[in-house]
Amino acid sequence: MGNCIICGTPVDGEICESHEEDAVFEFHGNSPSQLTPDRYYRGTVDGYADFGVFVDVGDHVTGLLHRSELDQRLESLDWEPGDSVYVQVLDVRDNDNVDLGWSIRQREREFRGKLIDTGNGERLPDVEDESESTETADASTDETASATDEAETRSEPDAADDVKAGDLQTGADDGSAAPNASETVTTGSGSVAAETAAPSTPATDDAADAKPEAEAEPALNRTTIDSIDNQVGSVVRLEGEITGVRQTSGPTVFELRDETATVECAAFEEAGVRAYPDVEIDDVVALEGEVERHHGDLQVETETLEILDGEESETIRQRLEEAIESQARPADVSLLAEHDAVESVEDGLVEAATTIRRAVMEARPVVVRHGATADGYVGGAAIERAVLPLIREKHTREDAEYHYFERRPLDGRVYDMDAATNDVTSMLEARDRHGEQLPLVVLVNAGSTEESVDGYDLLSLYDAETVVIDDSRADDEITDAVSVAVAPSLGGADVSDLTSTALAANIAAHVNDDVRDDLEHLPAVSYWENTPKAYVDLATEAGYDETGISERREAVALEAYYQSYKDKRELVIDLLFDDGEGSEIPRDGDLAAHVSEQFRDKLETELETARENLETEEVDGVTVAVLDTDAFTHRYNFPTTTLLLDALHRRQRDEGPFVTLGVGDDELHVRATESLNVRDLGDAIDDAAPNAGVSVVGGQDGHVEFLPGERDAVRDAALEALGETLA
Repeated sequence: MGNCIICGTPVDGEICESHEEDAVFEFHGNSPSQLTPDRYYRGTVDGYADFGVFVDVGDHVTGLLHRSELDQRLESLDWEPGDSVYVQVLDVRDNDNVDLGWSIRQREREFRGKLIDTGNGERLPDVEDESESTETADASTDETASATDEAETRSEPDAADDVKAGDLQTGADDGSAAPNASETVTTGSGSVAAETAAPSTPATDDAADAKPEAEAEPALNRTTIDSIDNQVGSVVRLEGEITGVRQTSGPTVFELRDETATVECAAFEEAGVRAYPDVEIDDVVALEGEVERHHGDLQVETETLEILDGEESETIRQRLEEAIESQARPADVSLLAEHDAVESVEDGLVEAATTIRRAVMEARPVVVRHGATADGYVGGAAIERAVLPLIREKHTREDAEYHYFERRPLDGRVYDMDAATNDVTSMLEARDRHGEQLPLVVLVNAGSTEESVDGYDLLSLYDAETVVIDDSRADDEITDAVSVAVAPSLGGADVSDLTSTALAANIAAHVNDDVRDDLEHLPAVSYWENTPKAYVDLATEAGYDETGISERREAVALEAYYQSYKDKRELVIDLLFDDGEGSEIPRDGDLAAHVSEQFRDKLETELETARENLETEEVDGVTVAVLDTDAFTHRYNFPTTTLLLDALHRRQRDEGPFVTLGVGDDELHVRATESLNVRDLGDAIDDAAPNAGVSVVGGQDGHVEFLPGERDAVRDAALEALGETLA
């Protein structure tokens, strides 16, 4: 009978069951069956496979850490063969395969104890067991010990006890006298310096009251985060604002931002125990610690962390604000090409770019919401292309881009309460669980009509900023509901030759001028027809011919349909950009050409069926082609109803007013050669069919929804209203 090494509870062995996960084990057995599931073990990286990492647990057993168990992408894991790592044994299968799990704790000191798993039980490490750990200890520990020995050698035998540098004062005013001998001073970094006081002088009237001076070790000079890359192993002082706090099963991780960049700072109190509990997000602090690399990422091991207030705090806040103000606003305004609709909102483009850049500099996540269409995906990808390099530049974590930027496609072009509730839930969870700041939400190709106001109001209750970038005919109500609205129609501009991508690509070019060349072909990709010549020329100069542009548009449109709620970041990058940045998987052939061929095959099949089932009517001189979209389309196969109707209308239209009307069980979509306000159409239908529960979704360019039981009445009312409106 022994006692638990952590809590002291009497146990058979060295640790109680409730604290097994708080200790790390070294495995000295020789069979996988001797491992104990749920325990954490020290291991050695053996090698990589496509599906995970092989880790040697002891000398005779190898397990697999599957990629699904990682908290980051496998390719961003900075482990080399031979590295010591810490893993959890999840299961030992009947065939002796060992399943391993990820451990957030990757230092022995982050566990509360260490034991040897002999395979038949556990025991405390002996001197021989500890020798290996001693050999691999940090060089900084050796350097500190050497400095301590040297200082003690220089000290006199009767030297006073060590005094922390912060406790030393020149001309102490507490009535105590400093000794006249060498003193050993321990600095905040653990290093030691010897300070010798001046020798005694004969007593005089003045000297009798004088206090011998003990010179304090100079405080560390402030270092900026962008300069610590070449200071690994050194102790630095950083000043800035806390932008994130998260508690791991080991240390507390503070995210610190100064005027140059952001870095994570680990502070260890006890495994899973919050260090510096008074420090919260938005606090201005001074932090001292040693710069390290943690799995390839720069990280500061916190030694002291102090909340600043008063004049010190204001000085630092002013420094941060001045840096952001000078860096956030684009230096120049230079549109990608001449385009009247885009030029009409030049000031809004700059304001949107400034808001996005500022969010990155303040270490706030950027969430891009866009329609699940070709235009939506390409516009969202333009913003993504500009923001990701800035995030990589401002954060020392290699996986920062996956934490501080996200694209979330929308089902439709309305930012409704369902989408807003989803975003609020996610951001509150990220704030409470991971200490993240509230995000900037950017709407592309969506959210410019009054149906989205309720969603924006919900975000505004949490002071979350919003930016809207949309080519639709917008409603005035959104101008007060969002932080920035880039919608040319609000100023009366003609938006008939505009796409959301044309706006988003211009904003992206001002968010990050370094990627301007990457964006030049994107506006042309977003047009299904009548592409402005300026954008065609721009794409040609960038090396994309008409075929290359159409293939990318069609490929993105097809992939936008599948798993439409996912961003498909790497796939979209591969489709839109020739460099394939973001994808480490080689591919044979032209991806866009291959996918676009599938797009055309699937679309042609559906178009053939639709054309055979069109009903054409003449209503007051207006030709209306009516398609029963529930009876003669595959609702759950590609293409979507809206994309099918777009293609059908382009191919069927004739001279004079022409309308393509898609009528389903509870939705009505309309395409017209003449300008048509769908909201007016909905009002007319509602007047004629007052019991149909008619509503318009998506504003003037949206669609009509109604009760399924009133379908025939709605169809007849729509035909009559179209004849009166377009005749």
